[in-house]
Amino acid sequence: MKNLSRLLFLMTATVVTTAANGGQVEQPAALEALQRADSVLIDVRTEQEFAEGALPGATRIETEDLTEHIATIAPDKNAPVVLYCRSGRRASAAQALLQELGYSQVINAGGYQELNGLVPLR
Repeated sequence: MKNLSRLLFLMTATVVTTAANGGQVEQPAALEALQRADSVLIDVRTEQEFAEGALPGATRIETEDLTEHIATIAPDKNAPVVLYCRSGRRASAAQALLQELGYSQVINAGGYQELNGLVPLR
């Protein structure tokens, strides 16, 4: 019984850790998607972070505001939506939310520092 309890604890810890770490960063797919004219680039960082520097053509919408504003920015749920933040964690949460809302091509591009200079002018 003790071993079963440990196994259940380890399984629960793995699931919680995976959820906390979020989805996988897909930088190459994001950069490819941004070559498309119909792609949307969204920065889910705070206003202060955005003011310190942002990727060309990015629209800032914090994750908690996505549900309210996404249809205005990305009305086509089949167009690529590329998300980034500071590290990829908030972008992952935003990715999950947009997928729940029916967006089919949502990509977590990861962190601003890693993307800065790689994203083409839009």
